[in-house]
Amino acid sequence: MTARIGLGLAALGRPGYINLGHDEDLPPARAVEDLRRRTHDLLDQAWHAGVRYFDAARSYGLAETFLGEWLTPERRTELTIGSKWGYTYVADWRTDAATHEVKDHSLATFERQWPETLQALGGPPDFYLVHSLTSDSPALGDKQLLDRLQELADSDVRVGLSTSGPQQAETLRRAIELDGPFSAVQSTWNVLETSAGAALAEAHDAGWFVVVKEVVANGRLTAKAGETPFTAFAHQHGVAPDSLAIGAAVAQPWADVVLSGAITAEQLASNLAFHVDGPLVEFVQQPDEYWTERSALPWI
Repeated sequence: MTARIGLGLAALGRPGYINLGHDEDLPPARAVEDLRRRTHDLLDQAWHAGVRYFDAARSYGLAETFLGEWLTPERRTELTIGSKWGYTYVADWRTDAATHEVKDHSLATFERQWPETLQALGGPPDFYLVHSLTSDSPALGDKQLLDRLQELADSDVRVGLSTSGPQQAETLRRAIELDGPFSAVQSTWNVLETSAGAALAEAHDAGWFVVVKEVVANGRLTAKAGETPFTAFAHQHGVAPDSLAIGAAVAQPWADVVLSGAITAEQLASNLAFHVDGPLVEFVQQPDEYWTERSALPWI
């Protein structure tokens, strides 16, 4: 089952992120070399544990670069790599920046970022996704962009999209209806936010590759959240909250890969020791409530 767990580098490739306790979990200076070393250490740990899917994005600071430096030809043949385009990291390695990333799903951004991804990774990823496609993005109606993405898909890179926000299911279904160029999706699903589940099952049934992200809800389903109904339930059952949260995602039959967002060795070990329980429906929030709370999380 470990092969179904991937490691996402969103919180490792840049000094600031919205995970609870992010500032406490990284080395104090959070210099480039600190995060390079930490990323390589976590990649080593994941590799030796049998993890074979790694996820990055252009907007994850230097995540693609760190991953590309760690790759060897031997490792590359055994790995599946996903990355994303459409957001640009603009925080200049500062945690107090007013803006950390800028969204632009235009053809011009794709043409700029695809070569950057190739250079950073040392070659093409297996999956290349439009990053955080939401209902207000023009990408699904941009014929020139879709034609260009189809060219990429025809070159054996699987093209997809990641989704965010309370309308994830609607966005995904619109992409499925296009009947190309997309054949992969990465969506938020966790025991608090399950609204995309039916649409993800539809995508899986249509032959799409389905990756689940934010399974610990940016720390809200971990011990970092303090005493909550979910953490109390986990502790009553003698299970680490993050292990329970990841197990709930792994249990979904439509999930091909479930991403760990760990940034410490201890977190990764706990994530990999996931525990599968029941459906845990008592913790589900309304999508608007969930995403409002998520949008209020600070970059730290």
